[in-house]
Amino acid sequence: MTGGTAGTVADRARGRRTGGAGPGPAELDGFRAAQRLAYACAEAVAAQLRPGVTEREAARMQREWLRERGVRDWFHLPFAWFGDRTAFAGFRVPLQFFPTERRLAPGMPFVLDMAPVHRGFAADIGYSGCLGPDPLHDRMMADLLAHRELVLREVRERRPLREIYEDVDRLMARQGYTNRHRAYPFGVIAHTVGRVERRRFSPTVFGFGTRALRGLASDAVRGHREGWSPLWSPYRVSDHPPHPGIWAVEPHLGFRGTGAKFEEILVVTDSRDPQESAFWLDDDLPHVRRGQEGSAA
Repeated sequence: MTGGTAGTVADRARGRRTGGAGPGPAELDGFRAAQRLAYACAEAVAAQLRPGVTEREAARMQREWLRERGVRDWFHLPFAWFGDRTAFAGFRVPLQFFPTERRLAPGMPFVLDMAPVHRGFAADIGYSGCLGPDPLHDRMMADLLAHRELVLREVRERRPLREIYEDVDRLMARQGYTNRHRAYPFGVIAHTVGRVERRRFSPTVFGFGTRALRGLASDAVRGHREGWSPLWSPYRVSDHPPHPGIWAVEPHLGFRGTGAKFEEILVVTDSRDPQESAFWLDDDLPHVRRGQEGSAA
């Protein structure tokens, strides 16, 4: 897999700064720890899901698990989507993204999505699963890895973000899927995340942490001046090369009433070494392990 070298690159980055601009080794360790904590939460909650559990209960399980481990702030509070809601069926307004009383049933797909701030570092992850065996869902998760490889390759080639988005669309169409991340606000496939100042009180507004949102807004203002956007979208605002920083990337496939996605951190630097100009922060993640196990089988 193309992403297989990313762990090596990230390990080298621990010992020195990666490129002239971008996160240093200590920052990478902080973001990696936050992301691993979020994925550990997703795996723990997924293992507890049973028929009859509602989306709201699954979201509360994520919140409680993370708070027990010290999380007090959020980029956004946890989401959970079950059944055809994993493919955003009928979604028209932002309120439809919030957890509902939809109950999980045998054979039903689910997505857990959370963005905790851990020790001042934000992560944003998406975890897809199914309550019981489902060959379609397995195939979708395997097909997602081609998007992981495509994004990394084309970011290293310094292709404009808008063109990479269009290439992801084309790959999904060849695979027989529809693009469901286009249903997100502004149609984003990715956005920047960053450091968040640690405070005693951590208010949220409409499910989003106010300090994390201020950081994203600050990036938007600075990016407007410098000719880049912290929101990776299909629009002209993303018609620029990848900008150094920490990006949460989330390709989301849809096939009829089933959706599947991953979301993880992509590190972009201004290094002239293609291998160090971009890399996935961590290859030891559930969707990557599943893909490797599938390839070995």
